[in-house]
Amino acid sequence: MAADEKIRWYAVYTKPRWEKKVASLLDEKNITHYCPLNKTLRQWSDRKKTVLEPLFKGYVFVQVAENKKWELLTINGIVNYVHWLGKPAMIKDEEIETIRKFLNEFESVEVVEGVLPQNAMVKVKQGAFMDFKGMVLEVMGNKARVRIESMGIQLCATFEKKNLELINNL
Repeated sequence: MAADEKIRWYAVYTKPRWEKKVASLLDEKNITHYCPLNKTLRQWSDRKKTVLEPLFKGYVFVQVAENKKWELLTINGIVNYVHWLGKPAMIKDEEIETIRKFLNEFESVEVVEGVLPQNAMVKVKQGAFMDFKGMVLEVMGNKARVRIESMGIQLCATFEKKNLELINNL
């Protein structure tokens, strides 16, 4: 098998809220794909219902040969490939399998970016306290309370997690 015929997994961006539609269109074209769906309980004013929602909003995984991958961009709803270092990012089979196993084992899975453990050392990335270092005291949703020591006193402030960078104490 030539290198350009090797079948690999890639991630594609979809139009907003088109993940299931793109998966359906890929089905029709017999293209191997994976749109991880997560069971979540939704509350309406009159009822509760368990629905299947895409785990990764705006993404679908596709398995395609290198020499056929650009044809996918003609499918309605696919915007582009997810790129890494200027090329469409290849995803390992093991990573797709890990997601499948995780979703089979657990319900109401949540994708969390940038986890900040309690007592972790962080650096503030922007604002008045930019480049100050401190310890995470508490995490509340997308915010974290951080203790910063300066001039022999301790200051506690709440920051948005996106403005904090984890420091490796190695």
